Amino acid sequence: MKTKVIVGLSGGVDSAVAALRLVEQGYEVEALFMKNWSEVSPDGNCLWEADVEDAMKVCDVLGIPLNTVDLAREYWERVFAGFLEQYRMGRTPNPDVLCNQEIKFRAFMERALESGADFIATGHYARIEEKDGARQLLKGVDPGKDQSYFLCRLNQQQLGRSLFPLGTLHKGEVRALAARAGLHVHDKKDSTGICFVGERPFREFLSAFLPSRSGPILTADGQQVGEHQGVHFYTLGQRQGLGIGGLPEQGGEPWYVAAKDVQSNTLTVVQGNEHPLLYSLELIASVPHWIAPAAPELPLRCVAKTRYRQRDQSCIVEAADAGRLRVGFREPQRAVTPGQYVVFYQDAVCLGGAVVEKVPS
Repeated sequence: MKTKVIVGLSGGVDSAVAALRLVEQGYEVEALFMKNWSEVSPDGNCLWEADVEDAMKVCDVLGIPLNTVDLAREYWERVFAGFLEQYRMGRTPNPDVLCNQEIKFRAFMERALESGADFIATGHYARIEEKDGARQLLKGVDPGKDQSYFLCRLNQQQLGRSLFPLGTLHKGEVRALAARAGLHVHDKKDSTGICFVGERPFREFLSAFLPSRSGPILTADGQQVGEHQGVHFYTLGQRQGLGIGGLPEQGGEPWYVAAKDVQSNTLTVVQGNEHPLLYSLELIASVPHWIAPAAPELPLRCVAKTRYRQRDQSCIVEAADAGRLRVGFREPQRAVTPGQYVVFYQDAVCLGGAVVEKVPS
């Protein structure tokens, strides 16, 4: 019997080509569309309808069945509720990491395996290899699209049941394959925004869930230069949307968010992209998740990213209190943000990651 693979089909070009490659490789392929956000737009249309229509057209061309599953409750409980709580605490969370861990590679995987699948597949740009009896998560070969950062919390069992058909391809090759196969999504714009929620005016969207409370915008020496609309709407290093101009006596340079304080409801800003308060040499992170069966020995010299698309940064990882980590960098890092993930690598291998908890002053 053929190996059965269920592909998470989003309606975009990446998952479409993932399905295409698996069909060409001789797998028994089925597709599953996940409905994880049930909001209706102001005109009365379901926000996922266009995507599921695109997924149906892809399946028609490939000759594979498409099913849908409603995971909105799981998404709210396992991902979005925590996302909101992080914002209440003044952090800037990254829901995509948790979305992969809890929805795509847990809830979706459970349903796929229960229906008889041997593997699931997604359109992520990453690779899986086995070495010494363990599964390794590797970067995708396209440095501009590598998504291993968002997969840093997967475990051995999840990797053992997953396929990443795009891991050895560049984005341009993916679009070309889609066009040659007659897939109409070959030139569809990549989705951005919050995982499964999509693109929307962020402040307006967040205001529907978190009450806004205005407060002072202060300089580093305590001078008030403006008023914010709620500290959770801003992230460290942010320039746009502050509503304040540069002070002529300080050269008129633009302002950047350097600190947020939920307790005092204040936002601290500094002038100039290279201001020292925007940079830090170390961070404290939560108890880490390591992908390998055994945790690496600490202290560990490796490279890390504190945000997606950042270049690898040399660092040393040491044990801190209560199982947490202290990460020291060779070069100062700009706008390291609590709530984001610090993800560790050795060469192309993703070792795992942890949530940034604080940046020592």
